Amino acid sequence: MKNKSSLSLIFLTVFIDLLGFGILIPILPTFSTIELNLNEFSIGLVLAIYSLTQFIFGPILGNLSDRVGRRPLIIGCLFLNAVGYVIFAFTNSFMLLLISRVVAGVGGSSVAVAQAYIADITTKDNRSKGMGMIGAAFGLGFVFGPLIGGFLSKYGYEVTGFASASFSFMAFLFTIFFLPESLKKTADHATKKVRKLVDIPAVKVLFKNNKIAFLIIMFFILVFSVANIYGTFALIGYKVYKFNDMQNGIMYGIIGIVSAGVQGGLLRIITKYFSDAKIVIGAAFLMMIGLAMIPYAGNMSGLIIVTVVLAFGTGSLQPTMLSLISKNTSDTEQGFTLGVNQSFSAFARVLGPLWGGFAFEYIGYQYPFLTGAAFTAIILISSIYYLPKLLATKNIDD
Repeated sequence: MKNKSSLSLIFLTVFIDLLGFGILIPILPTFSTIELNLNEFSIGLVLAIYSLTQFIFGPILGNLSDRVGRRPLIIGCLFLNAVGYVIFAFTNSFMLLLISRVVAGVGGSSVAVAQAYIADITTKDNRSKGMGMIGAAFGLGFVFGPLIGGFLSKYGYEVTGFASASFSFMAFLFTIFFLPESLKKTADHATKKVRKLVDIPAVKVLFKNNKIAFLIIMFFILVFSVANIYGTFALIGYKVYKFNDMQNGIMYGIIGIVSAGVQGGLLRIITKYFSDAKIVIGAAFLMMIGLAMIPYAGNMSGLIIVTVVLAFGTGSLQPTMLSLISKNTSDTEQGFTLGVNQSFSAFARVLGPLWGGFAFEYIGYQYPFLTGAAFTAIILISSIYYLPKLLATKNIDD
């Protein structure tokens, strides 16, 4: 009962914070275009700097949380998120926009800590459900956040910045007063050494586990495939489909509500009837089709259908892959392993927007989406021919 309560609390914390993040998602590319006159590649750089910060700080915070606990790091990161959004509200230059994204990027590095929190309070049998709840919090944040952002943007982009800050600050206060610590101190935790900024030997040891290596690489490809469209999805709406901020917000909201439904409910049913490997294969196929069809949807109705297919794929694939990584990691290494995975994911979020922005501007607006589909095909083929065999082998500590 206690774990169930903690699961609900971390879900609520992440959801409130992601509301703030979601508010900026649909309007950041158009703000950069209209207010700062940035080109598509520069917009990709703005999105990439946020993820580069997470790439650096993800494993640091994940490892630190294995020593000092999850709660204090989550609290500090939520406060930094709020500060980053306030800076955005006053942004009038490219440099200030970059600073706001760096500060928010440090705050957003708490994702690995939240995942480790889930690992602390769930068993391996129900970890997919726990990771799915975090995914559902993301999904719901992407439902209501973009809708709020699209609505508020007509009152001024600074209003969206203050709204984002207020939600992160609410989550900050909520965590201080209500969220309990999840980490149980053991002798193993107490004797763990603080790892370096980039602890190459520790990562090499981690990657000697063939399952972990394969899963983290596949998750990297998954995130890169989606990251190609982080900025370009709003840009294709604005420049090709002629959407305004509100219509872009609606599109993001549809993706969010489908993802939340899949991760918060449907995935629980699916896992009863299908193995993790089969879910990964089916989800990768849907994601590949969805990404490939975005430039050819024709109109808003067609794009809605395509994004629903995409959301079913990503909503099933991401929590299942996270669950597989966690299931094949020892209890005392959850924070570090998930932190490394989050760091690799953040690096994929650096490369994705950079390539997406470059391809959109210099090759053609279709290519960020076709690139994502092509890389998702790698996940699909690898999962069909390799994943079932890999999962059939036993862990070292089993």
